[in-house]
Amino acid sequence: MLGEAFRQQSIRTGGARIALESGGEGPPLLLLHGYPQTHAMWHRLAPQLARHFTVVCPDLRGYGDSSKPPGSADHNNYSKREMARDMVEVMAALGFERFALAGHDRGARVAHRLALDHPQRVSRVCVMDIAPTLHMFEHTDQAFATGYYHWFFLIQPHGLPERMIGADPGWFLVEKLRRWAAPGAHFDEAAVAEYVRCFSQPEAIHASCEDYRAAAGIDLEHDRADFGRKRIACPLLVLWGERGFVNRSYDVLAVWQQYATTMSGGTVPGGHFLPEESPEAVLRHLLTFFRQA
Repeated sequence: MLGEAFRQQSIRTGGARIALESGGEGPPLLLLHGYPQTHAMWHRLAPQLARHFTVVCPDLRGYGDSSKPPGSADHNNYSKREMARDMVEVMAALGFERFALAGHDRGARVAHRLALDHPQRVSRVCVMDIAPTLHMFEHTDQAFATGYYHWFFLIQPHGLPERMIGADPGWFLVEKLRRWAAPGAHFDEAAVAEYVRCFSQPEAIHASCEDYRAAAGIDLEHDRADFGRKRIACPLLVLWGERGFVNRSYDVLAVWQQYATTMSGGTVPGGHFLPEESPEAVLRHLLTFFRQA
């Protein structure tokens, strides 16, 4: 999906089997995708970044062609801590003990946890179009519950969201792209077909629900334990869409200042799906940020 310069691999971690594509030369850069997508969301950026970095684009556990571990009562298999550990083990298996990191949406939440739990591994980190999970839950209002209704739908128990999404997963996925993107946004047909192929698996639907159930439970336990005690130590770049919910709802940099020691950032054109809606602008930001010493 990312082009001939990229090689497909599968790496076994302690808790999952992670599918990925990697390519390029130079310092390692790990790119983490969001919901309800796969690593294919980087198709407009990865080939450009590979001119400057060794780019690693995995599918998070539960997504794409990576394995889908079973859920559990505490949803720990899909905690951001476990998903971050996968990524550390993947990069180590590729020979990279320290690397730069960028994540969008769910991938940005994994990146946040990875930078907290493994600060020695991360040189620089970029998060795209999120506010911290803890802040968002603790400042929930009607606007948030309406705009991010899926957070509260996907955490429902007893297979309710799995059954409802499973009735037409392709429609549900495309509706998510349409709802969160800016009007007129264009998504590559081949990329969308890949998202639908992977998301249509019942195991993937369940795994993605477990991801959100973890976010509303065990992830909050981890975040509350760390808040005020641990911050992202490396330089942090925060990017968000000027026409998206995050921009309308938060003083984004002020919020992230509670979670990081050194940070910068700002808006880019478009809605939520920055790497696909505004790849040129995102590329400029990433090159400027990650090429700094």
